[in-house]
Amino acid sequence: MRSTLGWQADRAGTTLRRTSLERRELRADDVAVRVDYCGVCHTDLHAVRTRTGEAPLVPGHEFTGVVTDIGHEVTRFAIGDQVAVGNIVDSCGACAMCRAGQENFCHEFPTLTYAGTDRYDGTTTLGAYSREYIVRDDFTYPLPAGLDPAAAAPLLCAGVTVWEPLQALGVGPGTRVAVAGLGGLGHLAVKLAVALGADTTVISRSADKADDARRLGGHDLIVSTDQRQMAAARDRFDVVVDTIAVPHDVTPYLGLVALDGTLSHLGHLGTVTVQATDLLIGRKKLSSAGSGGRPATAAMLEFCAQHNVTADIELLPSARVNEALDRLERNDVRYRFVLDMSDLPQNR
Repeated sequence: MRSTLGWQADRAGTTLRRTSLERRELRADDVAVRVDYCGVCHTDLHAVRTRTGEAPLVPGHEFTGVVTDIGHEVTRFAIGDQVAVGNIVDSCGACAMCRAGQENFCHEFPTLTYAGTDRYDGTTTLGAYSREYIVRDDFTYPLPAGLDPAAAAPLLCAGVTVWEPLQALGVGPGTRVAVAGLGGLGHLAVKLAVALGADTTVISRSADKADDARRLGGHDLIVSTDQRQMAAARDRFDVVVDTIAVPHDVTPYLGLVALDGTLSHLGHLGTVTVQATDLLIGRKKLSSAGSGGRPATAAMLEFCAQHNVTADIELLPSARVNEALDRLERNDVRYRFVLDMSDLPQNR
């Protein structure tokens, strides 16, 4: 086994403590990655705050770093390569979804970067709030030159989560897009929609995000609590990307969807109640998406490099991880925390 340092949830499930972690020795198709930067996702916060049971929990599933070792069958990477890894580190590789390049929808369920089950030895996967991660080369991505590795880390979860529906719904020049919620997902949805050439509007609960909306490339802002503004925007958008992370009524956002348009519901993964008539009138569609397969993730990284799209981040040393989680719970970040893992020694 290989020993490294990382941040693990304590038994109470409310805080993380620095501790020694054990990683597997490299398999033939593995790469060892020195984790340099890891994004802090709402999924991490949820996992820590709702922790139960005795299984170890080390969060972190959107990270960038440098290859430090490779298995003897690896040909895609060399020691010293800059790479990126997302929230999926394995899949069955044989089901219809995997064959279609949608490993994120693997029929046997993909192996998650943390709190997943390793397909070979059955151990619980430990995430990238650590200095080293061991991962299959097929689920490792070259980090394109020109992308800032810290600001690129959130692309591997938040970025690809919004990229997939934008691509699936054919967003491009002439498409009218609205993004509801300007947080970790939402600000990247705005940047990517604008880069794809769409006429992009931000929907927010108050007008105080207007300057940010313009800075991100948005063409307009609608205040969702202003009934006149919402009524004026009825049936206006081909695609509405709903990134709001808390339970909410989707009916007002369906009202903004144009004839044959789509509301893509991404932020809150709980129960959604919809009146059929809200879909019927205008032949509207309600969809969702989650993460991305390998082809989409690779394409998203290349697109972001070409169009200079990265996350707006606040960079903190990893020792301040609990502060980051507390502030994220209060929505006190614009727009993604990223942990600098260099305060952890690389070798043990």
